[in-house]
Amino acid sequence: MEALIPVINKLQDVFNTVGADIMQLPQIVVVGTQSSGKSSVLESLVGRDILPRGTGVVTRRPLILQLVHIDPEDRRKTNEENEPKKNGRLCRGIDGEEWGKFLHTKNKIYTDFEEIRAEIEAETERISGNNKGISDEPIHLKIFSPHVVNLTLVDLPGITKVPVGDQPRDIEIQIKELILKYISNPNSIILAVTAANTDMATSEALKVAREVDPDGRRTLAVVTKLDLMDAGTDAMDVLMGRVIPVKLGIIGVVNRSQLDINQKKLVVDSIRDEHAFLQKKYPSLANRNGTKYLARTLNRLLMHHIRDCLPELKTRINVLAAQYQSLLNSYGNPVDDKNSTLLQLITKFAAEYCNTIEGTAKYIETAELCGGARICYIFHETFGRTLESVDPLGGLTTMDVLTAIRNATGPRPALFVPEISFELLVKRQIKRLEEPSLRCVELVHEEMQRIIQHCSNYSTQELLRFPKLIDAVVEVVTSLLRKRLPVTNEMVHNLVAIELAYINTKHPDFADACSLINNNLDEQRRHRLKEMPAGVPRDKSLKSPSGQSFSYTDPPALEGEVLKAPAGGSQSAPAGEQTEGGTGSWRGMLRRGDEGSSGDRVALHTQIPPSPQRSHAVNLLDVPVPVTRKLSAREQRDCEVIERLIKSYFLIVRKNIQDSVPKAVMHFLVNHVKDCLQSELVGQLYKGPLLDDLLIESEDMAQRRTEAADMLKALQKSSQVIAEIRETHMW
Repeated sequence: MEALIPVINKLQDVFNTVGADIMQLPQIVVVGTQSSGKSSVLESLVGRDILPRGTGVVTRRPLILQLVHIDPEDRRKTNEENEPKKNGRLCRGIDGEEWGKFLHTKNKIYTDFEEIRAEIEAETERISGNNKGISDEPIHLKIFSPHVVNLTLVDLPGITKVPVGDQPRDIEIQIKELILKYISNPNSIILAVTAANTDMATSEALKVAREVDPDGRRTLAVVTKLDLMDAGTDAMDVLMGRVIPVKLGIIGVVNRSQLDINQKKLVVDSIRDEHAFLQKKYPSLANRNGTKYLARTLNRLLMHHIRDCLPELKTRINVLAAQYQSLLNSYGNPVDDKNSTLLQLITKFAAEYCNTIEGTAKYIETAELCGGARICYIFHETFGRTLESVDPLGGLTTMDVLTAIRNATGPRPALFVPEISFELLVKRQIKRLEEPSLRCVELVHEEMQRIIQHCSNYSTQELLRFPKLIDAVVEVVTSLLRKRLPVTNEMVHNLVAIELAYINTKHPDFADACSLINNNLDEQRRHRLKEMPAGVPRDKSLKSPSGQSFSYTDPPALEGEVLKAPAGGSQSAPAGEQTEGGTGSWRGMLRRGDEGSSGDRVALHTQIPPSPQRSHAVNLLDVPVPVTRKLSAREQRDCEVIERLIKSYFLIVRKNIQDSVPKAVMHFLVNHVKDCLQSELVGQLYKGPLLDDLLIESEDMAQRRTEAADMLKALQKSSQVIAEIRETHMW
């Protein structure tokens, strides 16, 4: 059991050598208010004056104090183990039987304890300054002596309320946070120091201890200054636990006064006087109080506490060792064969890039779609939905259709709807599919660019060692993608151009649509013929919804047309042509317009200017174009036929584009990059002059590898120490 504390000291030494504070080792943390006697208690345990003295906040940095008990006959052996070698000989400069060592001074030995005190003051001012400020960076001090018991103690700044001098205003908060940092360690024992001449119920030390240890399972109370209580009072009730019970107990001690310290009274003499005082004032409690009893109690508590904590410490050490081993592996080994290393890194990156596209990468993103999954989403969700949202007749009005039909007929009236008007209009609509198709290429290109960063950050950790190699790889892959982008865009442009080059009206799906449209039109024609009056010839005219009659061979007048009748008045109409109010000729339509008859006729919404005089020429460019007008039955029918045909053929082309664009992108961009990536990287980077420059590690990589290796070595050594103590003590 006695060897358990040296085990913890060894573990502390191991972690101190690598500058790590990752293990919560068992230790005793001394907590108390300013001038409560904390430093005197520690000096009594050490048996020497080693701590700075003064007014106000003297302890301004945590002091981790390791007391190591040595036997007098083993002193020379211990000296040799702790002394450095010079010129092949051991340097034995320790004249006394007690000495100290600081972590920050390496192997320097202090046999003069006044020097130890001066070094503590100097190191405190070096970090904390001389303005009474505090720091959480600890000072590590190890004391070797045959007069101490094995202990690990932490001295912290005293709790204060009011800033003094140029101390920061939040000094109280800083000190409390520092104290909580150490006593929150579940493997620590809290030594709560309270002066006997203060009310125990107002003890700040016990209050802060209960914040982290409400059950009091790891709190030991120490009552100092028993000799300074008011006359007629004693600490019997406090020491018996009747005022505030503490599970681990309450121990009273007597400190040296300031006069004793000024007169250089030895700690040994102070302990002797303390024993006499306890025998006189508290004879029944003398054997359970005092500095010697406190040291034995702390030693016993710490040993039992270490015994309980060692299994958890061993588990913690094993977990950390595995983590640091993994971290060290990720840093890789120092580069010996640069040719082989470069080829391995290039091959691994290319494989990870392709695996990310295929969905077989080792590191799979869980926060968002990545790689091939995102490309699939672009094809079938983004691109597919965008195409489906394109209206086959979008941006095309009925007047646009009618105008195209008329422009396609030229100066001659047409018996049938000209096919060229359908082709012109459907090509205009098909052209609208090119922009979303090119946008699909752009999105896939952006995703393949993102895969580069994904592989660099997550999949190929070795690349992080070589910043210049990462930049070169990114540049090569980016250049390859950049070269394939115009080729892919050209192919997608050609896919749309192919559809525009030949309007296949014999397409099976389009032929079926035409048959269905013709059937619907025939059905509508038969329905209209049934509703016509019996006196109207059914083979020459139809009634429009507005009641007008139009001949199939006579198109209505153009919008805004103003025609001049020949001189000499009205002439007789040719046979078969109505002269008054007729509907079969342009003269009848013009006469109805002049008479202003409205209602059922075709309405021109713009006012027709009066006919010019015979002696003046007519400037047709001055004739206003009507904005809108009602359509005749034939115009409605023709527009409806064209719109249906456009919609039918557009859906066929859209289906083709939706299928062919992703295939083109995969062939010309994605698969080409996958197939050529490794050869492109090797061709661009595997060159003799570039090897040395590309494989230069980052500045901090070598340092991080060394730190990880040292930490792993320390953890492995700690695990070995615990294993040895387990075998020795059958624990």
